[in-house]
Formats: sequence, C-alpha cells, structure tokens
Amino acid sequence: MLYFGGNAEEVSWMLARVGSKTPATGWLLVDYRGYGSSAGKPSETALVADALQWYHHAKQELGALHLFVFGRSLGSGVAVQLAAARPVSGVILVTPFDSLTNVARHHYPYLPVRWMLRHPFDSVERAPMIDAPLLCLAAEHDEVIPMVHAKRLFDAWKGAKRWVALRDAGHNSTDDAPEFWERIRDFLENNIAQPA
Repeated sequence: MLYFGGNAEEVSWMLARVGSKTPATGWLLVDYRGYGSSAGKPSETALVADALQWYHHAKQELGALHLFVFGRSLGSGVAVQLAAARPVSGVILVTPFDSLTNVARHHYPYLPVRWMLRHPFDSVERAPMIDAPLLCLAAEHDEVIPMVHAKRLFDAWKGAKRWVALRDAGHNSTDDAPEFWERIRDFLENNIAQPA
C-alpha cells in the first residue's frame, strides 16, 4: 500500500494504526517534500513525480505483486494521478475531491480561484480513464471538503467502485468511524487477486 496523506500530515502516526488494522498488508508511508523530516518544497508536479518514484521502488526494489494506493484528502489528488499513470490493484480514497479548484470555489465563491490556485489537482478529469477498483470513503459532516466533491469524483470513476458515507464523521475523524477499517480490509481482500 502506497500511502499519500493529507495537507500538513506527518505520516508516522499511521504506523500504529496500519499494523493492527491491516496485518497482512505492507505499507509504504512517506512524508511529502517539506513535510515531517523530508526536505524540499511541495508542489503538485513534485508530489506526483515522487509518487511515481515510490511506485517504481515498490515494484522493482520491494517486489510488490499487488500494489494499492491510499490517498487521504490532499493525498487523494496524488493517488488519482498515480493510478491514472500506472497499473494498480486498487485505489482507496478518503475525503477526496473532484478538484482543488472546485473546493476553493465552494469556500470562496467571489474570488477568481481558477487563476489564483497554482496546484489544481484536477482528479475528476483523470477519473474516467482509471480502470482500477475504487473504495471511496467520504465523511458525512466534512467541513473541509464537502461530500458533493467526493461524489463527483466517484461518479466519474471508470472502474468498479464502492461508495461509503461515514456517518457522524468529519474531515479529520474518519478513522474513528466503526466501519472505516472494516471496509478497507474487505476491499483489500476482494481485490488482492488483481496483480498491479
């Protein structure tokens, strides 16, 4: 599992979670450039280029036969671009968006966000090209990325897909929903027969 975290997320907190919640799955958790202990400056181009390198590392150096990508919030944009560029066994997106431009328009309807936003992460444009199975976990009470943006991405997805609305969950409390890890384990088990 290649993990792409959210904005300002330092990924080491996931270490305790993934071992107990998905014991049969190996995870590659990497901080983005400029996050945690990683040097450099993040940008859409840089994060996607790094994702492609980590994909190559997982396949060539680690010998991964089944490669899944997991994108949370901002990381959903990275995961979608990777899945559009390389074959994967499945994609798990948590609180994803159709595009950052559309999310910014939602929050700032009177600003010319299209011209102001340097990193648009237009996931909905790539979704119709992706055959990989999708598990979309959306928070019913997402105050950062309203659920309508996740639904637009989900509706545009080409491959097999499963929608899960996490009841009573907010943008940063998805993992506390009782069905969160259960749905992820089910998705992995159901798609493990599909080598990437």
